[in-house]
Amino acid sequence: MSQQNIHAKIRSNPKFAEMVGKRTRFAIILSLVVLVPYYAFMMITAFHPSLLAQPLAEGGVMTVGWPVAAVLVVGGWLLTGIYIRRANGEFDDLNQQILQEARK
Repeated sequence: MSQQNIHAKIRSNPKFAEMVGKRTRFAIILSLVVLVPYYAFMMITAFHPSLLAQPLAEGGVMTVGWPVAAVLVVGGWLLTGIYIRRANGEFDDLNQQILQEARK
């Protein structure tokens, strides 16, 4: 079977459209969950830095900005892990089903 026939079968498979749609929606949602807080943090840092510069405790050295930034970084890592887990699970399973159907 030629490559073009396999590509045509894959593209016409409804599971392929389902997988692409699910993956795209999931990636967009995760991107927004990461980027909106990150850019909000950057805007606060740029336009109202005193908000993040407040100390956590009276006379303390650590400011509010440090834990907020740490949560943003760790949250980004966790969401990346969530994407990888779903990509290696559900999306890979759908991909294998599509390939098997295309080779028949």
